Amino acid sequence: MKNGGKSMAEKCVRVRVPGTSANCGPGFDCLGLACTVYNDLELRLTREPGLSITMTGEGATNIPCDNRNIVWRSAQYLLEKAGKDKEYRGAVIHMENRVPLSRGLGSSATAIVAGLTAANALIGNPFNRREILQFATNIEGHPDNVAPAIFGGFTVNAVTNGRVDCFSFLPRFRMKFVVAVPNFPLSTRMARKVLPTEVPMKDAIFNIGRASMLVAALTRGNERYLRLGLDDALHQPYRAELIPGMYDVFKAARRAGAAGATLSGAGPCLIAYVLERRHAEEAVGKAMLEAFRKHDVDARILTLDLDTHGAQILK
Repeated sequence: MKNGGKSMAEKCVRVRVPGTSANCGPGFDCLGLACTVYNDLELRLTREPGLSITMTGEGATNIPCDNRNIVWRSAQYLLEKAGKDKEYRGAVIHMENRVPLSRGLGSSATAIVAGLTAANALIGNPFNRREILQFATNIEGHPDNVAPAIFGGFTVNAVTNGRVDCFSFLPRFRMKFVVAVPNFPLSTRMARKVLPTEVPMKDAIFNIGRASMLVAALTRGNERYLRLGLDDALHQPYRAELIPGMYDVFKAARRAGAAGATLSGAGPCLIAYVLERRHAEEAVGKAMLEAFRKHDVDARILTLDLDTHGAQILK
């Protein structure tokens, strides 16, 4: 298809993808939310082989600018699925990163979703969002970050024999998310390494109840059950050793007015859920920083809203 003398794939597309917080306490690898911190991607596919990758912002000196780059690998994955990988063999990529790298806010998911969404747009959108979710999960290994990055809002995800199903929804009350970002990274691989391969039945039952309570509280707008629904027994107790003062930060956030706080994804970010009507986000942020300081951890605060759109093509 020609447009002003240029094919679609010779044009540049710009995509914006929200950061995400996975697990939401008890929903390990199943629940996630999208928040208002964004990574932007510009992508142009080329018929000739070769990559030009530039970036600014978070992690700009740590992200590979060759064939290992996850944006390019994701774009290649989609091109292969569409039978276009022989036609388009290179790319010009520019990344503007605002999502902290390796902190538990879905930086890898934003890159995967951005690469898939941009490549899809450049070849005429042959795949819908559900198919993009399947591709993204295949690449990432689990849907809890990529799903909210695609759909926005809160997401409940289930995988059956490799097939992903996702329900996305908006809560009945408005919230602020106060995120304490420690000054050290934590890889997902390291955070998964400390988890047991089997858990006690009582812990499984505890989490089923809490995850169910959390989704019910969000959809019905019940603050009391929101507080109850953010507790976890499956992953946070094991990961606490990797994040000094984690439970003290949780307690400080609650005392300052948060409904609760959880580990964000694999961490080390900690995220507090604050009902907007309480106007407590500033106090919660200060309390979280002070609690971290008592454990010799420097951190910064991001105060975010719920993203309700997910990945978007920018005009």
